Amino acid sequence: MPLNPELKSSTIANYATKEGDTGSTEVQIAVMQARIAQITDHLRTHKKDNHGRRGLLLLVGKRRRLEAYLRNKDVVKYRELIKKLGIREVKPR
Repeated sequence: MPLNPELKSSTIANYATKEGDTGSTEVQIAVMQARIAQITDHLRTHKKDNHGRRGLLLLVGKRRRLEAYLRNKDVVKYRELIKKLGIREVKPR
């Protein structure tokens, strides 16, 4: 289930660090968060969609790994990003 192109482009524009930035860690986490929200909404109506649930869990794991990378690289940017996105801070292992 791909993300709506308008939503994706607006998310990229909001979290880009410079012009044309689509691959920075912040942008990747923000786009994944939008996809996670979309899949979560889908699963609320389609409770038995186990393939969609597996995709959601894979996305959440990928986002957590990117968050851990950003946390190790720059804690201030990480805390600002999760506050802006409304993500709970997960303690590192």
